[in-house]
Amino acid sequence: MAEILLSLTIIGVVAAITLPSLTGNINERTWNTQRKALYARFSQAIALMPALNGYGTVTQNESGSITADNATETFITAGLAKVLKINNICDSEHLPDCGFPDKITKLDNSGVVSLIPKTLYEFNNLFEEANHSTFHATFVNVVNTKAAAFETANGESILVYYNLACTNNKNSYHYAQGNMCANFVYDLNGRKGPNTVGKDIGFISAIYPSDSVVVAPMPAVRDAGNSLHANLGKICTLQNSAYRAPNLEELMAIFYNRILMGALQANYPSNTVTKDGRWIVNVSIGLCFLYSAASDYVRCVQR
Repeated sequence: MAEILLSLTIIGVVAAITLPSLTGNINERTWNTQRKALYARFSQAIALMPALNGYGTVTQNESGSITADNATETFITAGLAKVLKINNICDSEHLPDCGFPDKITKLDNSGVVSLIPKTLYEFNNLFEEANHSTFHATFVNVVNTKAAAFETANGESILVYYNLACTNNKNSYHYAQGNMCANFVYDLNGRKGPNTVGKDIGFISAIYPSDSVVVAPMPAVRDAGNSLHANLGKICTLQNSAYRAPNLEELMAIFYNRILMGALQANYPSNTVTKDGRWIVNVSIGLCFLYSAASDYVRCVQR
């Protein structure tokens, strides 16, 4: 009997050690599969829309406060809902009603985003030209709008930030903000948890109103650091086979979603380079410009 009890104890200890790891691996694979499927659906849906800008209207008073705004909801109802299966739509005052959690753990586990931002400016204050002298009207074309949310037929909760005045600015010197048409923060399983960026929480950005580019980068927690241009293509994969260097639109999407990154943002170098070394994105203000140097910093993304 003693030997049986000892054996059962050993089995229990081993199970207690290995089960969380096995469960975590299963969850990671499930989230990864769901993430790829959601991205595929959004890519197909956006491609079917003739243009992403111009939906709805926004009215502001003399002080700049929004008095009427149906832009994001109209973008969902008159645009996305025609090409994507949507079950429920929530306005900015009822975002949690679409299953979105009010607390999200940041990518680096440094803390939580405790309130769901209700407008585009609140989500990323660097969209607000008036507060930043580095902006110039020639390069930035952004209209503040109220957020909205919806639930998909597959059970995902999607939070939407929309710029109805987005442009196709691909000049050699431009700000990323004006090119963002729609930014989606998704939760693959609603409030079930863990409600953590990089697991069940992520983001998808639709950039440029026509011939739109849809990206869903998942930044790596570890920074690749400075590298010679000749090594840019492999610096990320050398530290992890699942990592790669981002393209321009992926870097812009990371900039848009800086609120979800955590302390990683403070560790970013002032400039981050794309995988081919052509484009530099200033991650402090969103400035994109063509530049060539002997070496640059790289922020890796996961496949």
